[in-house]
Amino acid sequence: MILVLNSGSSSVKYRVVDLADPAAGQRGLIERIGEPGGVADHKAALDQVLDGLGDAPIDAVGHRIVHGGARFERPALVDDGVLGVLRELVPLAPLHNPGGIIGIEAAREKLPDVPHVAVFDTAFHATIPPAAAAYAIDRELASKYDIRRFGFHGTSCGYVAGRAAALLQRPLAELNLIVLHLGNGASATAVRGGRSVDTSMGMTPLEGLVMGTRSGDLDPAIGSYLNRVAGMDFAAVDDALQRHAGLLGLAGVNDMRSVLERRAAGDEAAALAFDVYCYRIRKYVGAYHAVLGRLDAIVFTAGVGEHAPAVRAAALEGLDGWGIAVDEARNAANARIISPDGAKVAVCVVPTDEEYAIAEQTAELLQG
Repeated sequence: MILVLNSGSSSVKYRVVDLADPAAGQRGLIERIGEPGGVADHKAALDQVLDGLGDAPIDAVGHRIVHGGARFERPALVDDGVLGVLRELVPLAPLHNPGGIIGIEAAREKLPDVPHVAVFDTAFHATIPPAAAAYAIDRELASKYDIRRFGFHGTSCGYVAGRAAALLQRPLAELNLIVLHLGNGASATAVRGGRSVDTSMGMTPLEGLVMGTRSGDLDPAIGSYLNRVAGMDFAAVDDALQRHAGLLGLAGVNDMRSVLERRAAGDEAAALAFDVYCYRIRKYVGAYHAVLGRLDAIVFTAGVGEHAPAVRAAALEGLDGWGIAVDEARNAANARIISPDGAKVAVCVVPTDEEYAIAEQTAELLQG
């Protein structure tokens, strides 16, 4: 049994995974850590998790870490040296990595006799070629401060790509895929033969598609413009683009379900938010079709990707000439394959399972 931990600054999401029986195992979420009404700290949260697990045997712990930088291109067995490097990488992901580190420290103290493995969201994208990873800025500056495109959602993308190949009954090594991970965070990834060759998120998760509260792509001069004209300091600009943009900025709500409800009721702001969201996806599909040369399947996953037929249909509208189409009835039913029979490009809906993927990678590392 593998305990999977996703630790944030004030929360711990956990799941016990039995790789032989994916449906089995406990899961839960402890929130408000260190806040009034919550547990005191992550150690107390882990005590609560372990008390709830009772006598369940824990053979290993897999930890989700958002950013591995250029140092971690695959899962890593955690020791003091690895923890030291993770602390050095905090500036690359100041909102996410500190919680993951605290979770590792607490879990190692509570479970000192089992191996702990760090699994990185960025690792799957380590195969992106230099031409796709590099930003066109001064090379010395980029090298000194680790400025390059890293990509995120890699654990989900790798898992979903494998499941799509199984669904299509074709070897993953032969497939060219575009994976659309559409949740509150959203990304597009071009996958050739099971390897990421480009992805929409960059050095941070802000770049790329429109998201719940993040802007996605925008002119980088907007930040300096707001600083100069609106008097906003860079912390305020960052907050505006990270937490008050995207669907929230356009429509006033960050949940696609609410956007769809308001759009159906005639809300013009929600209609624009929907159109911008889907248009941006369609642009990336076109770009990554060009990157891959040949496209075998488009794969939708995550909350919006798995449960919003209107988004899937609108995002791929007008691509019939490329052999990309959505069957209306299959799409409405959230079928696993929603393209028409005989379509040149399969369009799939594949549920993601990041906790199971982390458990798989943890077991593979320990067995290898």
